[in-house]
Amino acid sequence: MSHQLPDVQATKPDVTVGLSQVGVTGVEKLVKVARDGKRPLILMAEFEVFVDLPGGRKGIDMSRNMQVIDEVLEEAVSEPTYRVEDLCGQAAERLLAKHDYTTTAEVKMTAELIIREDTPASELQTQSSVDIIASATATEEGTREEIGAEVVGMTVCPCSQGMSESRARDVLDDLDVDRETVDEFLDKVPQPGHSQRGHATLTITSDGSPDVDLIDLVDAARDSMSARIYNLAKRPDEDHMTYHAHADAKFVEDCVRSLAESVVDQFDHLPDNAVVHMKQSNDESIHQHNAHAEREVTMEQLRAELGQ
Repeated sequence: MSHQLPDVQATKPDVTVGLSQVGVTGVEKLVKVARDGKRPLILMAEFEVFVDLPGGRKGIDMSRNMQVIDEVLEEAVSEPTYRVEDLCGQAAERLLAKHDYTTTAEVKMTAELIIREDTPASELQTQSSVDIIASATATEEGTREEIGAEVVGMTVCPCSQGMSESRARDVLDDLDVDRETVDEFLDKVPQPGHSQRGHATLTITSDGSPDVDLIDLVDAARDSMSARIYNLAKRPDEDHMTYHAHADAKFVEDCVRSLAESVVDQFDHLPDNAVVHMKQSNDESIHQHNAHAEREVTMEQLRAELGQ
């Protein structure tokens, strides 16, 4: 004798409080990203999937959420997507359509992307890893999508470098080196400053899909710090990174401002209501604390502040 299984999720809860995000986290899927004329990128991606829940309903249909995300992501594996943010948007829109009691659906994705590149001086092949960030929020008004990356680089403190330069000037003066020679020497040989491993994060969110290339975002974030870093480094590469980092010393604030300039220069086609999120966090080498700077701003406001 068969019997109908009860739909406990649809019953009224004891406490009728609505919830903004209910769903699943830690969903791992392979995602294939197509590229024109190149082999596709294969990402091991982790997803978070949420919908809102009204106060009169005990729970979401958890199995339905998993079914939808599985359908969308399995389709993405068999048919490569060109934009991971669009994949998130499609999943969010499907979730919204399949849940008659929700008004908002969110899909977030993180993945590690491996980039093949050459070292800066010895030109040996190596690989670098960056963290990809993508998300989408779907409502009845439409879908907003986010794409971005978190990258690692190197920064040098201008303050400690300035003190080292002052010490060098005093020593060279004591050695009776003329002022012009001192200036030329210090211009060509940057003085030491304490360095940090920096973490730069850049994401762009807009209605529909942000019209930006993921690798361009990665490059902008890597170049916002004092120097790029590489997993493989022979002595010429170490010298290259050390010199260039000290030749472009930056505070944590400078990194975010440099990133802001790059966004306006490189992505000037973005609409005014696109939102740019820029963040820099430095692991200090001579302190136990870390340095942090951050800004979230519309393209319209960013253009106004930069006079463009």
